[in-house]
This record gives sequence, C-alpha cells and structure tokens, in this order.
Amino acid sequence: MTPFAIDIPRSDVDDLRTRIARTRWPDDATAEVDDWGWGTPSSVLRPLMDHWTEGYSWTATQERWNALDQRIVEVDGQRIHVVRGGTPGATPLMLVHGWPDGFWRFMKAMPFLADRFDIVVPSIPGFGFSDRLRNGPTGPARVGDLFAGVMDQLGHTRFGVHGGDLGSTIAEVIAQRHPDRVIGLHLGDVPAWHRYTLDPWEASDDERAFLAGMTSWFVDEGAYAALQRTKPQTLGYGLTDSPVALAAWFLEKFRAWSDGDGDVWRRFTPDEILDDVSLYWFTRTSASSARYYRESALTPPDPALRATTPAGFTLFPHDIAVPPRAYADRFFDVRRFTLAPRGGHFGPWEEPAFFAEDVRAFFDGVEA
Repeated sequence: MTPFAIDIPRSDVDDLRTRIARTRWPDDATAEVDDWGWGTPSSVLRPLMDHWTEGYSWTATQERWNALDQRIVEVDGQRIHVVRGGTPGATPLMLVHGWPDGFWRFMKAMPFLADRFDIVVPSIPGFGFSDRLRNGPTGPARVGDLFAGVMDQLGHTRFGVHGGDLGSTIAEVIAQRHPDRVIGLHLGDVPAWHRYTLDPWEASDDERAFLAGMTSWFVDEGAYAALQRTKPQTLGYGLTDSPVALAAWFLEKFRAWSDGDGDVWRRFTPDEILDDVSLYWFTRTSASSARYYRESALTPPDPALRATTPAGFTLFPHDIAVPPRAYADRFFDVRRFTLAPRGGHFGPWEEPAFFAEDVRAFFDGVEA
C-alpha cells in the first residue's frame, strides 16, 4: 500500500486541446439533430468543448483531488486506486461507483458520512487510476474478491459496503462471497441482472409493471449497454482517440439519468461533467471501462447464491427504474427501503445529504 498523487503531464493537456481544436464535426444542418432524442446535440456539446479548452482548469482539479487521501493498494498483483476519508476506528464503509462515473460520485456525500464511518472508495479495475486486469476477466466476482482484499490490506476485518449501478452488483457479490465479513449491504438499486432470473408469470402486478418498464427503457435508451456488452472494443477506439466523442457519450447519460427535467445543467456544472470526462480521458480508461460490461456478461453472478447480509436501499425517483419493495425482497434480506423525494441515477452526488442520512440510518439499525 503506497500513497498516490495524480500527475498528468502537461503534454497530455496540450494534446487534449489540440485534438478538440482539430475535431471534424458531423453535419447538423437539420433541426432534428438539435433534439436530445437524436443524441447529444452540438448546441450543448460545442460550448462544453470550448469551456474544456478555454475555461476549465485540469490543474485545479488535480490539486483538489490530490488533497484527498489516495492510496494504491496491491492485491494479488493488481493495483487498486483507493480514496480514504472519514474517521479512523469508526465503522469501515466501502463505497463502490458505477459507469460513467468514478470515485468522485461520493465526494459530496463523504463529509456527511465522515463522523460515522471510516470510508474507503476504490476504483473498479480499468476505471480511473486502478490498473486494468490483464490475467483474466474483470467480472463482478473477481472485482468483489479484490475489493475484499483491499479491506484486508487496510486492516478491516468487518465492514459495510454500498454500491450503485455497476457497483451494486459488485457490492452484492462481496456480501455473497464474504458473508462473515459484511456488516450490512446498502444499495442504490436492485442489480439489473436479477430481472433475467424472474419468471414474469410469477411476478406481482407491480413487479410486472417494473419489468415492462425496464424492457421499454432498454429498447429506447439501452443501446449504449448493448454495444458495451457485445462489441466494446469497436467503440473504444473512438472514445480513446476523440475527446469530443467521449464527452458526447457521457454527457448524454448525465442528462438522461439525472433529476434535471431534461436540463443537464440543473444538476451538474460544466466543470463537474468535465472532471468526470477528464478522469477517463487522461487515464485512457474509456475502452477498458466499456469492456467491463462484456466481461461482466461473460462472468455473471451465480443466481443460486443469495446475499443473506442485512440489506438496505436508498432509491431515487428519477433513476433509470425504481423497483417495488416486493421485488427487492425476492433477492435480499431487506431491513430498510427508502425512496428519496428527489434525485436520479447519481444520487450520492445529486442529493448527498439525503443519501448520507439514509445510509447512516440503515447502519445504525443493523449495528444496534
């Protein structure tokens, strides 16, 4: 375990600006392509790219992130980037991010959790500053075992774990595979893979409505997941070579999945979006993060295993889909199930105080 500081060469920043300046923009002569229904419109993307080159300061972001307690923890020969915070000696709590975000997903919530938990935020291998895994698939079971190993290295025998998006499956398999170590399992959603294990004829009306909504959503909005699950390498060339392509790919998701009533800037500032896009750009992890979808599909969790650890959920109404309580009860020992009044897919960033309060209440209950 070694301290870590971000140090992106100036030449990489200069190269980014050159690439944006030399962008070949697609034809947008028709009115339709200025509608988000066709994808990210240039009327929003071009000003963001201008800001990336003329107003945004990567130096300031790097300095701000380097004020965090960052470590590289080596487990089984793999280097995992970890951000630490909170109170040493308090209940250890691991927070696991998803896509297209990273460790920054939890940065606003961490101050609200700091006096209650000893916080550990690892980056999934192939995301951000965690090394890619080269000697085998990077599926959720392997990542879960590596993250349990991170907690070993940090001296945490027992700990709580939260996950959202891709992180919810990783958190779940940690609880499945290391049940004696996990105090409580807190999730921001019911991991999506469970919907393939439920016979719709055995579901309640509410559950069938939820499953139908998920199916409809994947038809209308799930092309990104289908591509990343099937042919991620093809996509990866464009995302790694073009900062504009990467920003367009991510910006669409932040707009569609957040609680902004169609206006991405109601929930995020341009600098916040560029912090996230820059994290993937400078670490060249857009392709490896996309490949995680395929690797997960090739190594799915075992449906015969059930996480018996006490579980809690904090759901946000403008997330991709919000399941009924009965659906969560099928797969988890649910002790707390909360629907927030506001927020979307990036709940810990969008509504950090509410998220933290509900996480605290869940762990207060399971540790009582």
